[in-house]
Parts: sequence; C-alpha cells; structure tokens
Amino acid sequence: MSKIRTAVIGVGYLGKFHAQKYAQLESSELVAVCDASMEIAQTIANEHDVPAFTDYKELIGKVDAVSIVVPTQKHYEVAKVLLENKIHVLLEKPITSTVEEAEELVKIADENKCVFQIGHLERFNPAVLALENELEQPLFIESNRIAPFNPRGADVNVVLDLMIHDIDIILDFARSPVKNIAANGVAVISKEIDIANARLTFENGCVANVTASRVSMKSERIMRIFQHDAYISIDFQNKKLAIHNKGDGEMYPGIASIESNERTFDQGDALYSEIESFLYSISSDTPPVVSGKAGLLALQTATKISELLGTN
Repeated sequence: MSKIRTAVIGVGYLGKFHAQKYAQLESSELVAVCDASMEIAQTIANEHDVPAFTDYKELIGKVDAVSIVVPTQKHYEVAKVLLENKIHVLLEKPITSTVEEAEELVKIADENKCVFQIGHLERFNPAVLALENELEQPLFIESNRIAPFNPRGADVNVVLDLMIHDIDIILDFARSPVKNIAANGVAVISKEIDIANARLTFENGCVANVTASRVSMKSERIMRIFQHDAYISIDFQNKKLAIHNKGDGEMYPGIASIESNERTFDQGDALYSEIESFLYSISSDTPPVVSGKAGLLALQTATKISELLGTN
C-alpha cells in the first residue's frame, strides 16, 4: 500500500507533535511542514529532513492529507483552501470561530469527498474507548475540567478552550438533540470568560452539568455518568475508569448490591492514535471517529453557551 503524503500547517507548540506522529507512522510520508514563521518551520523541518514552507497554498499538489494546527481564527481560511483542492484535513478544535464557517467547511468536505476530522483528542483517551460496550442510555452526566491559566488558549473563552472537549463527548454519549441550555460564567484573569458552568437538557431526558475553569491551581478532568443500572466515573487525566453496576444481591432490603470494576490504563499516546485513525479513514474510505459534522454540533452547542454568557 502506498504511503499517504502528509504535512502539518502550524508547527508551534502542538503542531510540532503532529509532525512527530506523521513521521513515525508507517502509513504516512511526512513531506513538508508549514508555519507563518520561517524560523519555526525550518526548525521542525530540519528535525524531520523535509522542506519548510510559510505559505500553505504551496502544499497543494504535494500532499494528500494535512493537520491544521493554526489559531482558531485561521481555521476556516486554511481548511477551505485545502478541502477545495481535495486534500484530507485533520483540523484542531474548535472546528472554526463561527457556526456558519463550520457549516461551509462540512459542505465543502462532502462535495470533495474528503476525510474531514476534528481534533477532539479526548475521544481517543483509552478510558473513553473502553466505554464502547458499557454505555446504554445515560440519565445524568456531570463533568469537571479545571486547569491553571495558560495563555495559549486565551484567544477564546473557556467554553471553546476547554469545555468543548466535554461537550463533544457528552453529545456523543447522549445521542439526542439538545432541548435546553442554561449557563453562567465570569472572566477572572483574561478578557474572556475563564470559568463557566452549563446545564444541558436533552430531548431524551438526559441532563448534563458541565463545568470548565482555567483559573485553578490544579488540573482535573473528570466525568461521571449515571444510567439506570450503573454509575461510571472517567478520570481523563489519570486514564482511570470505574464502573459500578447493580448486582444480583441486596445491599439493604429492596436495594441492589453494587459490583465495582476499576481499571487504570497505560498513558498511551492519544495524539498518535488520533492521527493513526485519521490516516486509516483515508486509506479505508471510512468515516472519521470525530467527523466535521460532530465538530459542527459541538461548536453549535458551545456557541449557544457562549451567547448565554454574553460572549461569542
């Protein structure tokens, strides 16, 4: 099988890791890197012995697939050109700055039969992957994602910076349209909302309470899921999964006993798995794990929350 010609557009802090994974994967031939800064591009290019570019349009005709790891405000502009030229795209989250931009990118990708994957990395967390056969119909979901302030994400509010990871996962778990949203949040350090809480009510009755903060002194990424026969806890950061099911016995008269199963997974490499999955979708002509449409749905929900918070 011939290798997929790949490149990374935007090889700063996160993009350089994308380049590393493409260079490692057997199905990939990393042929170039691109960055607005030639100094940054050349540094990463030298590490992988590939050409460096500052104009992403020069990649057209040279590559089959790219990762786009540029600031959110540039997502639409860059992805549009690549998709229009039938180049498969892995686009970092959030998909775009606006819902209208995201809708157009999804349409262009469909028209050009391109794999269009969005970089919601937590979908590739081993603790999440292990839930595939455990989830039935969640009734209540609670998530907390808190972290110290990082200026790298401060170009958008905390909903688009951090909460959108959990929004994407919750939408996938609930598998139902959102019926109602309530939200509160405040700016603490930056000019954008730095801590927010949203309550999502779904048409199937599921309720999700979602909190995200980037003004904490510690990092924590935990989600708790309740369904009719189980309580499930996911620790994204420490790669732990705990499943507590109703047992056959009784804990108290009329109250079922609880059987617990806790698992800890190797740290693994979620980014490697994400890019490997992206390349597999291209070679096998199968839908990506996190499609452009999933990225659009997450953005629509995050945008609604932002509007309720008085920002967008």
